[in-house]
Amino acid sequence: MPYAVCPEFSAGAGVRLDPVSLRLFVRIVETGSIAAAAEREHIAASAVSRRISDLEGQLKTALLQRTNKGVEATAAGLALLSLARNVLHSLDDIAVQMGEYAAGLRGHVRVAANLSSITQFLPGEMKGFMAQHPQVQLHLEEMISTRVTKAVFENQADVGIFAHVPYGEEVETFPYHTDRLVLIVPREHPLAAGGPVRLRDTLAYDYVGLHTGSAINLQLVKAATELERTVSMRIQVTSYEALCLMVESGIGIGLLPAAVAGRYADVLAIQCVDLDEAWAERVLKLCVRSYAALPVAARLLVDHLRQHDE
Repeated sequence: MPYAVCPEFSAGAGVRLDPVSLRLFVRIVETGSIAAAAEREHIAASAVSRRISDLEGQLKTALLQRTNKGVEATAAGLALLSLARNVLHSLDDIAVQMGEYAAGLRGHVRVAANLSSITQFLPGEMKGFMAQHPQVQLHLEEMISTRVTKAVFENQADVGIFAHVPYGEEVETFPYHTDRLVLIVPREHPLAAGGPVRLRDTLAYDYVGLHTGSAINLQLVKAATELERTVSMRIQVTSYEALCLMVESGIGIGLLPAAVAGRYADVLAIQCVDLDEAWAERVLKLCVRSYAALPVAARLLVDHLRQHDE
């Protein structure tokens, strides 16, 4: 494969070797003729001879010798032949791999996502993406929604997924999924027997909350404030499982996405109760600093995730 432009690289002891000259040297040995190598590489024979002379001058040893059959490698030339093939193979491999990165076939994408998207949607969607792009590495980090947009804005993540809450960062957003919050209570709780409940009917009870700053906590407190009421947050935990276990024990009631709550209700003594509140329907969004400026692999991931927006 001829190179239009190929920089020199250092071979140590002040010697700077030109990959084009090495490639021409390999061609000469393979064809046994300077003229044949020149024709194959589309270079004038005189230019090939000059490059080989310069290469021998750099290495301070003869690499080729003329015979009645053409030219053949000297002992030093045979040693260089093996080394040059290794070097040229490595250079070709660099070109191939960098081309794969440029085409999005390889890459590394940093994803920051809230717990709701990780537990409900991302496992299957990431599995599908990774099956289509096996050379792309995904680094997923869980963050609260308010931290996700900040991480993307500060270039700590390429792609963010968050519950739509007020944020001040200038990021591009795209629809992702919707989910619905439900109330979870112990099975013997007074609210377990009824149908949909309003938030005001739940505020007389203690709550088990998620960690400070979570979108669910923020929405709960905001909705209670609009009712001129407060939330009695008995305890806060850092995972959905811990929240459900605390509710099962009778410490308090809680809010969770319906799909998540349903899974825990199948194995724990808790009950899901619908909330008759418009804000219980939540919008999850994707965000990036600039879609146009994303590496190809990151754009491919965003496109893949957007196929699933509801």
